[in-house]
Formats: sequence, C-alpha cells, structure tokens
Amino acid sequence: MQTFQDQAAVITGGASGIGRCLAERLAQAGARVLIADIDAQRLQTVADEIQTRYGVSVRTQVVDVSREESVRELADQAYAKLGAVHLLFNNAGVGLGEAQRKIWDLPVSDWRWGMDVNFMGVVHGVHAFVPRMLADANRTGQAACIINTSSNNGGLRTIPNTPIYAASKAAVTSLSEALYQQLLREGDKLRVAVLFPGPHVVNTGILASKRNRPEAYGGADAKGVAYQNMEDLIAATGLKMQLTEPEEVAQFALQGVLENRFWLLPESADADQHIENRSASMMARGNPPSAW
Repeated sequence: MQTFQDQAAVITGGASGIGRCLAERLAQAGARVLIADIDAQRLQTVADEIQTRYGVSVRTQVVDVSREESVRELADQAYAKLGAVHLLFNNAGVGLGEAQRKIWDLPVSDWRWGMDVNFMGVVHGVHAFVPRMLADANRTGQAACIINTSSNNGGLRTIPNTPIYAASKAAVTSLSEALYQQLLREGDKLRVAVLFPGPHVVNTGILASKRNRPEAYGGADAKGVAYQNMEDLIAATGLKMQLTEPEEVAQFALQGVLENRFWLLPESADADQHIENRSASMMARGNPPSAW
C-alpha cells in the first residue's frame, strides 16, 4: 500500500483515543473513513468534529464488538456506505477493575467482558470482514490490510496487576501471527499487522471504559477500576513515569502500514530488554523474569 488516498477504512473504538486519532489522520490523507463504537453520542460528536475541522465526511456505525451479530452488521454497513474496505482497524478495547486484586478473586464476568471485547472483538472482525476483503483483493489486485491492536502488556510481557487485560492482548498477538501465516497462502494482497501502542503507556481514556459495560457483564455498577487516570496506573505498577500520546501511536501505525510491516512495535530499549529477558528464561527452561 503506497497511499491512503481514496482508501476505505473501518476503525472500531473510533470515538476516542487511538481510534479517533487514526480517523483524523486517515481523513486528512484522503481516505474514506467509517468509525464504529459502542458509545453512540461520542461517536457522532467525533464525526462532526472531524468534518468541521477537515471538511470531510466521516461515516459512523454503533457497534458492540463483543457481539458477533453486531460486527457482522458493521461489515454490512461498511460495504454499503464505503463500497469496499481496504483497511480494518480492530482497535476497540476496554480496561477493567482488576488491578490490586488476585486472579482467583476476579469475577468471571470481568474475564468474559475483557476477553469478549479485547480478543473476541478481533475474532468477530476477522470473521465478518476477511472473506469479503480477501475476495475483493484477489479480484481487483488492490492491497488491503487488517490491523489488530495488541499491547506491550500481554503481547510482549505480562504485568501481574492486570492479568485479564494481559491475557486478552497475548491472545490478539497469537491470533495475528496465525492469521499472517494463513493469509500468505491466499496470495499477497491481503495482509495483517499487529500494533503495540507505545513506546510508553498511552494517554487514553481506556480506564473509564466501564461506563459502556453492558448489563450482561455486570453493567457500569461493576467494581470500578483501581486507577482514575494513567498517572495513577503508572505509579501503582512501577512503570516508567512517561506517557505516549495517542496521536503519536496513530502516526506510527499508519507509517508502518505504508511500509508493509507486520510488527508495528515502536523502538524501545525497555521493551527490547523485556523481550530478551523473557526469551532467555524460556531458552534456559527456567523461571519467568520478575515483572515487579
């Protein structure tokens, strides 16, 4: 892929954070954008703001990525509104009230919500979009790409304070690697990339995502998050007191897509050290390195 001009892009979790920044940059670059989110009010506000700021129309679709039928409806609407899909960002994600709690004390409803959004949301996106994207790519010869949002936490290392989130993102990385290999057998026009936002903790509102927690998972009244903002999380988990803004992540991700890279992983001495330490412990058939 050499340009985003006139490319059709679908972004889940598009009403805030990284998703919103991806939408803004793609709209600026001439793409035709559809943003999807569970928060209908924020979704329309973002679409209106992008249109006012850049003079381009952004389509919207309310979606609950934890529900297969909702994502299939998103795919139907995306093809109806855009005519094609060249870029699919499986980006929607949630933070949970899991920190400072033992794994064996975490309710199953927390596990189901975290896995259903962060991991099964990606699975639903693959099921709903890949057959059509693959058929179009092979028919037209036009390149297309699926970008799955993982995390350094789980995708590369595991922070013990957040076992549900880490497990869900580890699953996204593994799924993306498997999808990469399977797509290779189908030709070279449709590919996949996996995004690790960073290099530092990303300054988004994911910790407030419980406001959109469906009643099936306990609703917004379920136990609240342990942190009110990213600074609190950094202090409690011992991470470096530095933040990456979502605009930086969006810019990095889109450049990686243009360069046809699978690992959308920012350079970071800290991340490299974690990868080396983990690999060394596995090669030695020893114990995991300390994460505290």
